[in-house]
Amino acid sequence: MTHTPHVRRTAVVTGAARGIGAAVAGRLAGDGLAVGVIDPDEVGRADTVEAVTRAGGPVD
Repeated sequence: MTHTPHVRRTAVVTGAARGIGAAVAGRLAGDGLAVGVIDPDEVGRADTVEAVTRAGGPVD
């Protein structure tokens, strides 16, 4: 994928509190995308947000 510096890429991941959703959110953040973390599990969602932030991705 071509990276264009002036374009902000954003992904929305549903079911992101655990499992595949959390892994996808972390991977996308590691690839430089801003990630919207969506899940009704507040504790799991907070854990994923922390992991995404550690991976270097902004969280929307």
